[in-house]
Amino acid sequence: MRAAIIESIGKVSVETVPDPAPGPRDVVIAVKACGLCGTDLHILQGEFAPALPIIPGHEFAGEIVETGSEVTELAIGDNVAVDPSLHCHECHYCRSGRGNLCDNWNAIGVSKPGGAAEFAVAPVANCVKLPDHVDVRTAALIEPLSCAVRGYDVLRSTLGAEVLIYGSGTMGLMMLELAKRTGAASVDVLDVNPDRLTTAVALGVSRSAASADELETVRGWDLVVDATGNAGAIQDGLGRVAKGGTFLQFGVADYATTAVIEPYRIYNREITITGSMAVLHSYERAAALFAGGVIDPAVFISDRLPLEQYPDALERFKAGLGRKIVVEP
Repeated sequence: MRAAIIESIGKVSVETVPDPAPGPRDVVIAVKACGLCGTDLHILQGEFAPALPIIPGHEFAGEIVETGSEVTELAIGDNVAVDPSLHCHECHYCRSGRGNLCDNWNAIGVSKPGGAAEFAVAPVANCVKLPDHVDVRTAALIEPLSCAVRGYDVLRSTLGAEVLIYGSGTMGLMMLELAKRTGAASVDVLDVNPDRLTTAVALGVSRSAASADELETVRGWDLVVDATGNAGAIQDGLGRVAKGGTFLQFGVADYATTAVIEPYRIYNREITITGSMAVLHSYERAAALFAGGVIDPAVFISDRLPLEQYPDALERFKAGLGRKIVVEP
């Protein structure tokens, strides 16, 4: 089969590799769509993956073409989306129900061969069967949506909250859509890219700007979400939280990124600073929300490229072009 391979730091190519075979409780999936995200760039930089080379692609969906000997829940021909999370189920965090913090954490497309290939293997437990009305070519969006759902679990948003989101890429826009549906009084979005802000406006953002300085506010925002991982955005966002409010680090920053906090301000204003890591008990809910139309795939997917152009797709993503870029093996 053909597969994209991140061979070493900064080097990616598309090669012919052996077809995968399923274990007893695995399925083999003919990948119909695989999304790119910031994690793929981090892997390219030598972060996340314990060792290279790796077949990337943790956002994918497709058709089951082979099942393991002990698989009864799904069948050949079923269309599925795949939760990439691989937890050990044995460490302290897994036993505490916090598998996303697993001491032995792995993920398909991050530390194990992923969906940027013609075929991929996944445990049957990680697969969600798609309803007939869902186009499998759009279902790669379920994984990032599940991360956004996890983010809102952490935020514990209350009705009438005023929300500020940094970044109107795929993840920022998904957080916008969820904020609108969790009873936010207002949702403001910031981005230095005016083209991306145009999409936020089309989705019904309350206000949009390149900087929070352009927006009038009396007391700050109840919920501030960084969906960029950018040091400047993070630092600015920490200073925009209202009394009793919450700052969520949702975007994936580089390992070396730092920000300065003011402990007295956190104490005196009772500010919560928290983070949201990947997927936790949120994939099935995201699949149900997706099937119910919580987001419009036509708005979120801006580019569809063949697998052979995976290196170009990464470059487009790195340059901030488009919204969700999907490769179709």
